[in-house]
Amino acid sequence: MSLRKPVLSAAATVLAIGMTATACGGSGGDGGGDVDTLTLGYFPNITHAPALVGVENGTFAEALGDVELSSQTFNAGPDAINALFAGEIDATFIGPNPAINGWSRSDGTALRVIAGSTSRGAGLVVRPGIDSVDDLPGTTLSTPQLANTQDVALRWFAQEQGWEVDTEGGGDLSIIPQDNSDIINAFELGEIDGAWVPEPHLSRLLVELDGELLVDEADLWEETGGDFVTTHLIVSADFLESHPDVVEDLLRGHIETVDWINDNSEEAQEAAIAHLGAVSGSGPSPEVVASAFENTVFTVDPIAPSLRGGAEHAEVVGLLDPVDLEGIYVLDPLNRLLDEGSREQVAGL
Repeated sequence: MSLRKPVLSAAATVLAIGMTATACGGSGGDGGGDVDTLTLGYFPNITHAPALVGVENGTFAEALGDVELSSQTFNAGPDAINALFAGEIDATFIGPNPAINGWSRSDGTALRVIAGSTSRGAGLVVRPGIDSVDDLPGTTLSTPQLANTQDVALRWFAQEQGWEVDTEGGGDLSIIPQDNSDIINAFELGEIDGAWVPEPHLSRLLVELDGELLVDEADLWEETGGDFVTTHLIVSADFLESHPDVVEDLLRGHIETVDWINDNSEEAQEAAIAHLGAVSGSGPSPEVVASAFENTVFTVDPIAPSLRGGAEHAEVVGLLDPVDLEGIYVLDPLNRLLDEGSREQVAGL
């Protein structure tokens, strides 16, 4: 059960999983010995605001105590999964479909989902003149990366309309994966007609470039009341087994960060802008970030039913073989912390 177009060969995957034991700051299969560093991955997206704010405000670093926090940013999920496989990171904020792909490629051995992070905050923005879904055939649309969460969403949406698309950009409409920054430039230059993107790129297209939101992805998740996992927190299975106390500290910082964001939206937006500027060279405008925050929900609930739905969508569009997700969630550490605060626990599959 694996990706139909794997990024790593089978041999490379086995090697990379093995490397996880030694490559990350002293983590690995050492029987639970001391670890000096936890390396955390995330994306410069508002859908990863708990990571942006938690790093910027020092909340994760404080929660980890004597374990140093190191970080690495990515453009899209498949790159982060490859880094996890290669032992370059111990944990990462990531979208659901790359996590499913990583679970599938490793036969359930490489990673575990330990918390939710963000719901909603993604959709299809198009140029003026495209007034309805019926206008989409013949257009060129972009996504952040082949087989990432938004790419799967667009391909599944196209198939639901009865349209033919392929991974080479052909079919009834052309889907061209490219970096988020390139998507913004291509849209401005008229090289693409629209894009299915996460925040803040969605709001940049709306606020800065007069795009129009044609499809809000929340409208496609009626069975979950519009909620769907956009970002969750995963950890290397090896790191979790060897250093459960460090993972619990990370979760403690994550819960604190999500609570602070929800209680202090304006300050959280300022922190996100500052951190995006630090990692990307320039941050989005306050207007863009305000719009992005309005379109997203920050929660530690992983919204597990939508993960199964995302897997089914990826299977339908031919980017994933049927996969058994049993065991992908390890939510006991999160639920223990929620119970400490007399808060409602969350459920997996």
